[in-house]
Amino acid sequence: MIKLYEKGVKLKNGGFEESADTASREKTIAYKILYAHSKTKGDKLRITFDAMASHDITYVGIIQAARATGALKEFPIPYVLTNCHNSLCAVGGTINEDDHKFGLSACVKYGGIFVPAHESVIHSYMRENYAGCGKMIIGSDSHTRYGALGTLAVGEGGPELVKQLVGMTYDIDAPQVIAVKLTGKPAPGVGPHDAAIALIGAVFKNGFVKNKVLEFIGDGIKDLPMEYRNGIDVMTTETACLSSVWETDGKTKEYLAKHNRAGEYKELKAEDGAYYDGVVELDLSELEPMIAVPFHPSNAYTIREFNENAADILHGVEKYAKENLGAADFTIAKKIKDKRLFVDQGVIAGCAGGTFDNLCAAADILDGQSTGCGEFALSAYPASQPAYLQLIRNGAAAKLMSAGVTLRTAFCGPCFGAGDVPSNGSLSIRHSTRNFPNREGSKPGNGQFAAVALMDARSIAATAKNGGRLTAATELDVKYNDYEYKYDDTPYKNRVYRGYGKAKPEAELKYGPGIADWPKIPPLHEDVLLEVAAYITDPVTTTDELIPSGETSSYRSNPYKLSEFTLSRKVPEYVGLAKRVRDIEAKRESGEDVFDNEYKFVSDALGFKPDLSKTQIGSIVCSLCPGDGSAREQAASCQRVLGGLANVCVDYATKRYRSNLINWGMLPLRYGTEKVPALKAGDVIYIKGAADAIRNKVSELKGIIIYKDGKTENLPLLLPPLTDEEREIILSGCLINSCGKK
Repeated sequence: MIKLYEKGVKLKNGGFEESADTASREKTIAYKILYAHSKTKGDKLRITFDAMASHDITYVGIIQAARATGALKEFPIPYVLTNCHNSLCAVGGTINEDDHKFGLSACVKYGGIFVPAHESVIHSYMRENYAGCGKMIIGSDSHTRYGALGTLAVGEGGPELVKQLVGMTYDIDAPQVIAVKLTGKPAPGVGPHDAAIALIGAVFKNGFVKNKVLEFIGDGIKDLPMEYRNGIDVMTTETACLSSVWETDGKTKEYLAKHNRAGEYKELKAEDGAYYDGVVELDLSELEPMIAVPFHPSNAYTIREFNENAADILHGVEKYAKENLGAADFTIAKKIKDKRLFVDQGVIAGCAGGTFDNLCAAADILDGQSTGCGEFALSAYPASQPAYLQLIRNGAAAKLMSAGVTLRTAFCGPCFGAGDVPSNGSLSIRHSTRNFPNREGSKPGNGQFAAVALMDARSIAATAKNGGRLTAATELDVKYNDYEYKYDDTPYKNRVYRGYGKAKPEAELKYGPGIADWPKIPPLHEDVLLEVAAYITDPVTTTDELIPSGETSSYRSNPYKLSEFTLSRKVPEYVGLAKRVRDIEAKRESGEDVFDNEYKFVSDALGFKPDLSKTQIGSIVCSLCPGDGSAREQAASCQRVLGGLANVCVDYATKRYRSNLINWGMLPLRYGTEKVPALKAGDVIYIKGAADAIRNKVSELKGIIIYKDGKTENLPLLLPPLTDEEREIILSGCLINSCGKK
């Protein structure tokens, strides 16, 4: 089904031949787009984008940060603010709706596009209105992917969008490009999530495409409808790639024309001789319905394989939950009855699941059927009002509702645990983007735990037809209708505020009590003393563990209140420890000699007293591979608010998280030894000359560990290359400070 080729190749007459001619990357679709948007070529790219997008748990912080620089006058490119994450306004009193009011006032003042709650999820709106062939778009959501429409899009933390707002560039190393060659045609009942889960399962754990661009080519593309392509494309985020782009064709042209943007089409195709750093070959005709079991989209099995080995697979899930998530009482294998798994809930939602084609296919499966009157329930969220409108007009909505499916409005909540939260001990199957731990309402520390498996809408509907008994759609004999999609944007015309190019500087921003300014952040001192506040040994630490999703999203506009949740479900003692270190730093700043008091053990162990005026004190998070998942900047900024100065790890799971650390003025360190030292809370790492090393582009720092028992150990620390701009940001203390100097 999937084959990986790790050697460099050239495209030749539709096939590949081995090559080392990396200069011919410029013949790929990806590099044609990158070079058209970069101020530089070669190893370092400095990119400006055509448009930006944010949702309502990120845009307040971004606009507040841009304002704090003093450089924001108006939005220089189209900036779309959608309201699809905190739409329910169910937690925190009025503060979510206050954020929405702030967003609209910002669009009026600075000239933005405001999409009210329930109108569209962020990525559906961007596909319908802004993605186009050869464009580049940046969004403050990790699933910012519009490659199937010929757009190279990236999801990043908020500070990278701030840079675009204040005239800076998106600076990256020239990425490698991996060809994803599609062949064959999927069988009826096999949907885009099946292809996506199979792809993620093949490339995530081995890091095959990490921080690279996926370029989809091959004869298999021509038979895929556009929404099928979009459904695969948006899930490429879960492979850990940087971005993705597809060949374009007549179906791309038809999609754009249907959405009143025929002029956005142009044929995109790699030139013969284009160089790729590797190849993924995916034969779509061999695909089967898939399931990604908890707790990652890469835990991929065919449903057939899963059903044959369900007990063993689920016992493995239970073991992982017990050993890594503190969920000792979670028992999921008990849901197997007569050798088949029965699930508790189904959801089809968001940018991946809630598309017109997916819901029409689900309607065909459930036409005249019943989801049953027991515990199992199925809900569906059309991803945009235009899609919902057409589902009503063509009768698909009626088929779903008659079968017992509850239809909701456009909302991203089911992906991160803010909607359709299952009961304790439940297993939910979802056509959404993620099934990480600590989502879907899970609070293992409070004895509340639920789990999610990812499946395609078709197999979810087949399971619903069987009352929750896990069923692949290919097990059913279904006539799938060819529904025509007629895009009607009347809902947008009557509700979306379109202010780009019409900024009104005199307009006032509307604040609510939940919105707070970013705190003042000091510049980096010459030397640093880092006290360990969290030591994590999990193979990967997700952004959901660094700052939980769900109810915490209500506080995303208040850095202080949100910081109280930092690592709360992974290292509950972290916040208290970090605050204690922050308080010691406050004493040092006031002139108190902390090296004669709290850190006397450091002075004694070192044999000298660090310079009080030059040694900045902060906390550090130590882990193995942090930052998988969401683009949310708060995974880093919350640590900074609590006085964090650095992370140290073996490697960073994503470029996004490392960038977030840098933009918030934190040292993105890596261990310089193969053996990771066994640190614990309260141990200290002292780095003399940290600021000087950054100024002089030194890539290895000399750290000294001072253990609580007084023993010391040298610790080489790596600081992989930083751009001039990144060095200036860290030295200044954060992006806001750096921009404020200019």
